[in-house]
Amino acid sequence: MGTVKPPQKAILFTGILYCKTAEPEYIYKILEKEFGAIILTSRLFTFIETEYYKEEMGKNLTRVFAAFDYLIEKDCIVDIKLKTNQIEDNLFSVNGKRSVNIDPGYLTSAKVVLATTKNFQHRLYLKKGIFAEVTLRYRKDSYSPWEWTFRDYKREESIDFFNKLRVIYRMKVKNI
Repeated sequence: MGTVKPPQKAILFTGILYCKTAEPEYIYKILEKEFGAIILTSRLFTFIETEYYKEEMGKNLTRVFAAFDYLIEKDCIVDIKLKTNQIEDNLFSVNGKRSVNIDPGYLTSAKVVLATTKNFQHRLYLKKGIFAEVTLRYRKDSYSPWEWTFRDYKREESIDFFNKLRVIYRMKVKNI
């Protein structure tokens, strides 16, 4: 029988998708107020992988990832997802249409996990209507996708961000 022990904390990040009317610096400011200093961002890149958000947010969307100087208990991701949904609704929505989509997740040395409100065969229910999926796994010196990984998370820009964040994360947990 295994011994129950607390899991190692994870580092918080958000995947941010926004339309041309949104201002990234304002988005960062709001997120920093809620989750602490941003310590790493990815390169901005055009979101071309799907038209899922086109009706709600328009076309020519931009994707960026931002990581926070904040180690979390993994089960906190539920409340963080509920908070980012509230931020979207209160600050970035007009008539039920968002200009910004904020998807929180966490990174560990072994994986990248996303929180979502959408159930699917590969997602596990956490609580309060929130599910989680392991989106990327670390193997052979880099994060790599699964068959279900969102296409924009498979991009070089995304993998590069998560590999850089892993280095920061490992230094942080080493110093705890």
